[in-house]
Amino acid sequence: MQELEVGALYHLEESIAGDFLKGFTYPWEALPKISEFILELGKTLDKERFNQMGEDIWVAKSATVAASAYLHGPLIIDEEAEVRHCAFIRGNAIVGKGAVVGNSTELKNVILFNKVQVPHYNYVGDSILGYKAHMGAGSITSNVKSDKQLVVVRGLTGELETGLKKFGAMLGDEVEVGCGSVLNPGTVVGKNSNIYPLSSVRGYVGEGCIYKRAGEVAKKR
Repeated sequence: MQELEVGALYHLEESIAGDFLKGFTYPWEALPKISEFILELGKTLDKERFNQMGEDIWVAKSATVAASAYLHGPLIIDEEAEVRHCAFIRGNAIVGKGAVVGNSTELKNVILFNKVQVPHYNYVGDSILGYKAHMGAGSITSNVKSDKQLVVVRGLTGELETGLKKFGAMLGDEVEVGCGSVLNPGTVVGKNSNIYPLSSVRGYVGEGCIYKRAGEVAKKR
């Protein structure tokens, strides 16, 4: 299902993890390997541009990190990123260039591409957010099914078993998620799509679409 593939969702040059993601057909296949990748990549980062904090945290010297933010490795915060007051980064996270991780936002096992914004009370876990993706205030990725079964992704022509118990959302480049929305486990949203506020989203939302509610999705003009 090509609409779910890495190349259909992301401009890979817009992430320090681009070459890593090229090694997978579907982006969620990378989730169990994010930690290992960060630990290997961190060793190669330019010491003129990055400070190393402890064994497994690398923060670009041009990034801004609030004193009240909690950082747990493995973690890379890329250049000119902003991590704001009381952000909670639990580890296995890549924060892209110019990305914003906001007040009380929690990250765990994620890749945020460059210029991603998760600025207000967001939870993003076991997810990959593409270039300039934005999650409105209070919107979250729900990463475990209520029945605790393995997550299945539903595309245009069928289903794909992921073998993963924890899987949040794959958001393509420039996706806009409205305030207060819940992206249920296994959600995939194509590039340049918008999710209405207070939505509960599951399955695949096509590229260039407006998701209004379940069963009501319109193509952008």
